[in-house]
Amino acid sequence: MPTPIANLWRKWRESRSAGRQIDALLAHADPDAALAVRNEWLIEVSHWLHREGTLASDVAQPDRTPKYRPHVRLRYLLQLLDRNPAWRANVALTLQSIVRDTDAMALLCDSGMPAHAGFSGALFERLQDSLIPPAPNSRDLSALFALIFQSANDAQWVGTLPRELLAKLGDLFAYRESAEDARSEREESTSPSPSRLSMELLAALHNVTGQIGSAGLSKAIRTRLTEKRLDALPFYKLPRAMLAIETAAQTDAANALDEHPSGISRTVLQEVNYLRALLDECHRSLRDVHTHLDQNGVSVDIVFQIERMRARITRAERLLEAWLAIQRQGESIEPVASLFADLIAANQSSRSIGSLIRKNFSLLARKVVDRSAEDGEHYVAYDRKEYLQMLWAAIGGGLVTVATVYIKFFIVAAHMHPMIEGLFAGINYALSFLLMHFLHFTLATKQPAMTAPMLAQKLDDIGTPQGMGDFVQAVVALIRTQAAAIFGNLIAVFPVCLAIQLGARYALGVDIISPEKAHATLHSFSLLGVTPFYAVGTGILLWSSSLLAGWADNWFVLHRLHDVLSYNRRLRFVMGERGAVRFANFWSHHVAGVTANLSLGLMLGLVPSILTAFALPFEVRHVTLSTGSIGVSLGVLGQAMLRTSELWWAVAGTASMAVLNVAVSFTMAFQMALRARPIQGRARHEITKAVWRYVLAHPWRLLFPVKSPAAADSV
Repeated sequence: MPTPIANLWRKWRESRSAGRQIDALLAHADPDAALAVRNEWLIEVSHWLHREGTLASDVAQPDRTPKYRPHVRLRYLLQLLDRNPAWRANVALTLQSIVRDTDAMALLCDSGMPAHAGFSGALFERLQDSLIPPAPNSRDLSALFALIFQSANDAQWVGTLPRELLAKLGDLFAYRESAEDARSEREESTSPSPSRLSMELLAALHNVTGQIGSAGLSKAIRTRLTEKRLDALPFYKLPRAMLAIETAAQTDAANALDEHPSGISRTVLQEVNYLRALLDECHRSLRDVHTHLDQNGVSVDIVFQIERMRARITRAERLLEAWLAIQRQGESIEPVASLFADLIAANQSSRSIGSLIRKNFSLLARKVVDRSAEDGEHYVAYDRKEYLQMLWAAIGGGLVTVATVYIKFFIVAAHMHPMIEGLFAGINYALSFLLMHFLHFTLATKQPAMTAPMLAQKLDDIGTPQGMGDFVQAVVALIRTQAAAIFGNLIAVFPVCLAIQLGARYALGVDIISPEKAHATLHSFSLLGVTPFYAVGTGILLWSSSLLAGWADNWFVLHRLHDVLSYNRRLRFVMGERGAVRFANFWSHHVAGVTANLSLGLMLGLVPSILTAFALPFEVRHVTLSTGSIGVSLGVLGQAMLRTSELWWAVAGTASMAVLNVAVSFTMAFQMALRARPIQGRARHEITKAVWRYVLAHPWRLLFPVKSPAAADSV
């Protein structure tokens, strides 16, 4: 084990090596080199600052473990420059030349902002940027920032720079050569002095406010605002407010600010405060648009525009603060460092594909989840009347499934092309599911994807005793209702399928399927095979159909199809005015259900055929359909099968389908609902304890409901 003296010796050697590396870099700073060479030099310096290791100043505190990368190396670099005036001059002039020869507007205005106006374009842009890094000879300063600041902690590192280091960095950018140097005149006119930086910030602020005003007056945003008068909108007032600030600032500069020793006049402050008020109004207006989307349908492209406008408003506020800090003589330049920290963070965030998807799909996910939660309430029985209604609806769903099972056997017996067979199987499933929907029957495995969002919605109120009680009773009612639905499906589909097969044998002397097919069916359902994996895949399809239903409902509302159908001239001519309204109401109430059932049926039929065509074998393992198939197979093979393990392994496999179909679809829907709702810091232990306390006190309510909701005990 190395001794403390050995550790100190190793760190001292590393510090000497690091010092030699930075010495060589600083000695080779050349302000007259090509832009690519200067950019590469700056990138190498940044890599040295990023590199893990120790310097001589670290040896005194060997056990220190800072939360973020300390500023020791930067402090050491600045000390080297203070001891070497020649290096300091070349480094300062090189930094100034890089800023002079690159486009700062791209960094201040466009850094972290998508160039495309739509979500798909921004997604493609981020995919492209993740594969193709920027070239070091680019004149885009934001591209250079992307090459320099690549660590996730860089924004925090810049934002926490001590004041003395900020002052020394500012001195480098304000450095002037002696009067004897031939380049002094050129540097005085082009170096990034505070007045030059002030001009860059003001120009960037002008650009950003113009973009905010233009986007706010676009049709997609303007038509969703509460305020309808154009001249009353803050987006309309922004350009004039910005122009007033520029005019006041130019007046102050012309008057040399003799009467304003602080560096900024009262007129400028008034105009700045007015601009701040307008930016706050812009934030409120965007919240109105967000609320409108939440109530009237969500468009991902509009959500993308809102998020981009919010980022620009925030950028304008930070640019304004940095400009004011420079204008005030003697004011701290920390707001400037904070601005550049935000630019670094925005630049890094703009390369994250996951962040883009989460921000723009969160509202759509919330809308889909809320629609599912509304439907989920219909699938939970809180009292005995609702319980019996659910049981009868499940029995009706099981009877419809009987026909589905036999038609599926007929389709398979036709020996069609796999894709054609999958299409006909999907149509068979879809028609049976639609029939259940319009007859108000239920299929047990379709419920979890609808009831999970409803359960997650109740988590919003668990902070109160009443809210916790409602959540616990909803959990118990959900378990009870799901068990009743599965039981109702199975007690209808199994005996009826078995009875039809036995009736065909004794009345007509034929079997619906051959004994070989019956054995193959039982073997395919065995728990010892791939049945559990296929059941998980079927659960994912069940959940996916609920997503499509939510999307269809949102699409119907977003495009105002109810009004389109109600006022359609052809529909009114054929159906009459009232008939057109009834037709619109019909689709308004059933578009989600039709989409869910149609999509689920087609997916159950086509997905196995499509995956198998790509050498990815997959089969549907649905508990109700499989139970009916077992009934048919048992009727073909006879009573002797009751004494074989083949049948009971198939029964065990079907039981696993019931668990996995429900668990997978419920879990995925519940997790999506939690992500769509900003629920943080929930007391999971308290929830679990409350549920178990209720179950232990009233165990029979997991199977049998109370007579009425009023009779339910409190938790």
